[in-house]
Amino acid sequence: MSTGILTIDLEAIVSNWRSLDSLSPSTTQTGATVKADGYSQGAAAVSRALVRAGCRDFFVAAAEEGAEVREVVGDGPRIYVYSGHMPGDTDMIGDLGLIPLLNSIEQMTRHIEALPIHPFGVQLDSGMNRLGMEPEEWFAARDLIMRQRPAMIMSHLACADEPDHPMNAQQLEQFRQMVAGTDVPLSLAATAGILLGEDYQFDVTRPGIGLYGGWPFEDGKATAQISVPVIQTRDLEEGEPVGYGNSWIAGKPTKIATIAAGYADGVIRAASNHGVVFAEETPCPIVGRISMDLITVDVTHLANVPRSLDLLSPGQTIDDLARSAGTIGHEILTAMGARYSRRYIGNP
Repeated sequence: MSTGILTIDLEAIVSNWRSLDSLSPSTTQTGATVKADGYSQGAAAVSRALVRAGCRDFFVAAAEEGAEVREVVGDGPRIYVYSGHMPGDTDMIGDLGLIPLLNSIEQMTRHIEALPIHPFGVQLDSGMNRLGMEPEEWFAARDLIMRQRPAMIMSHLACADEPDHPMNAQQLEQFRQMVAGTDVPLSLAATAGILLGEDYQFDVTRPGIGLYGGWPFEDGKATAQISVPVIQTRDLEEGEPVGYGNSWIAGKPTKIATIAAGYADGVIRAASNHGVVFAEETPCPIVGRISMDLITVDVTHLANVPRSLDLLSPGQTIDDLARSAGTIGHEILTAMGARYSRRYIGNP
C-alpha cells in the first residue's frame, strides 16, 4: 500500500462522549458536533457509534453534512445546522428534518416563508462577532420569534479554552440577559465550555474536539493513529541538502527515509524541520520541507528502518503534532486528506 493508514477508534470516541456527559447534570443533554466529516474521523461512522451510545443531538456546519448524518442515525435524533437556513437549503432541511440555527432576520424570513411549520433554532451573538443575531436585532424581533417556538437558542464562547479569561463571564452574562424569560432549550458550551462548569452547560452541550481526544479535554482518549509507509531510504554525506530550498543540510553522515504523506494529507508545512514521526516508541525528526506528498525523516539512529513510520501514535497526539506546526489539534484533524485508508476499530 502506497498511502498512509488512518486507524480510528470508535470505542474511544464513545468513551470520550460519555466522559464529557458525566461532567454535566442529568438534566443536561450531551450532544455531538460531527461537522467536517466528524473532524475527518468519518461523520457516518462516528454518528452511528454515538447514536447507539445514546446521543440524540448532533451538530453540523452545513445542511449537506446533515444529510449524511441523517442517513445513519435515522429519523429520531435532532440534527442542528450551525450555518442556519442558506439559499438552496430548503428542500434538504424540509425533507430530512434538519433544524437550522437561524443567524439573522434574513434567515428567519427565509425559513418562515419556505417552511412555516418546520422546526428551527436561533443562534445569538453574545460577543464573539462571528455568527448569530446581535442583541439589538434579537430584542427587536424576540417576541415574534418566540411565538414561533424555536427548538433551541444557542450561542458560542470565544475564549472558553482560557478558563480565567474575562470574556467567558461577559458572554455568560450577555447570553443570560438575551434569553431571560424564554422557556426553550438553551446551549452555550462546546468542549471547553463544558469544562468551565455547570453555569455554562444549560440544557444541551455540543462537544466537538473533546470527542476526538483533543485539548482542552485532557482526560480524553486518543482516537486516531496514522501509519505512513516508507517509500525509499538514502545515505547522505556531510553537507548534502534535503528537500525544497535546501532548508536542511546534513551535519554528518545521515540516513534519510522518505515517507508517503505531506501537506495534502494534513501534515502542516510549518512542521518542517520541527516535527517528529515515530518508529514504535522512538522519535525520528522531520528534516527538510514537508512537500505535498512526501516527508523526509532522519532515521540514522534506528538499527533497522521499519516499513512504516507513525505520524499519530501513543507517542504523539494530535496536539503534540499541532504544537510542532504552531497550530491547534482541530486543524491537524480536519486537514487529514482523503488519501488515507481509513480503518475502524470498535463497532461502527
